[in-house]
Amino acid sequence: MSRNFLVVDPEAGMPVLKGLASPARVSVLKLLHEKGPLNVNEIADILDLPQSSVSTNVQMLEEAGLIRTETQRARKGNQKLCHSIYDEVLVVFKNEIKETEPDAIEVSMPLGLYTSFEVTAPCGLCSVDGIIGLLDVPDTFLDPDRMKAALIWFTRGYVEYQFPNNARLTNTSVREVEFVMELSSEVPGTSADWPSDITVTVNGVDIATWTSPGDFGDKRGVYTPDWWKLKGSQYGKLKSFRVNDDGAFVDGLRISNVRLADLKIEDHHSIRLRVSVRNDARHPGGINIFGRGFGNYDQDILLRLKRR
Repeated sequence: MSRNFLVVDPEAGMPVLKGLASPARVSVLKLLHEKGPLNVNEIADILDLPQSSVSTNVQMLEEAGLIRTETQRARKGNQKLCHSIYDEVLVVFKNEIKETEPDAIEVSMPLGLYTSFEVTAPCGLCSVDGIIGLLDVPDTFLDPDRMKAALIWFTRGYVEYQFPNNARLTNTSVREVEFVMELSSEVPGTSADWPSDITVTVNGVDIATWTSPGDFGDKRGVYTPDWWKLKGSQYGKLKSFRVNDDGAFVDGLRISNVRLADLKIEDHHSIRLRVSVRNDARHPGGINIFGRGFGNYDQDILLRLKRR
């Protein structure tokens, strides 16, 4: 079963660390994880804490992106229902992902060169020069101009790419497969607190489900063109998905027992990558995929095959 996890870089994730820097807030997180959604009064009763203290701590956890809340009608007025977002929170000191390695075969795939898709609205594509086709019309994903796409977004569904298996062409033995891409959630407008479960599948095998924390629009992406409205999605997180003989990894963190042998790389002339938000996702918060000319990283989807 997929687990929802948050990888925190201490240099960029100080609000999360502050949110965890309290025994009371940690107790609230553990309680929500174990019991499921609870309102503030229920949390206060179970933890034997003042209601005012719980309200303050819930607000701090929400601001840190560690929980989400929704307002529901109660017998008397409204109540705030609190939901746990993550199963695990991990603090990792990360280095920048290397762009090239001497023992690697790399292929860069433009966003618009997907070989199949199934998406639901809101959805769309755009190039560095403007919108492609019609917004929120899934059939636009068939537009020939999709080849120019530098940003793709949809609510649920998938896009699938077929990479050439250059290791097979050169009779090279592979010890690791890695995909690197810039991703975020998708919400009308933007919201830093909008979790979305994004699943990465290789050759029909699910290797990872990463929970994107939000849809980022607080500042313009480094490469996002000026014509793109500032209130729209601006950038994502650069994510590394790797599979080797030891398992599957996201940003260097082992998350599943899927191994390289399960992908049967040597049996296929191509390597199929599917990026999806499933209908049964716990957090179906949509997806943005950023390519060359958009976001904070001037690159398309990168496949890296590492030689033995």
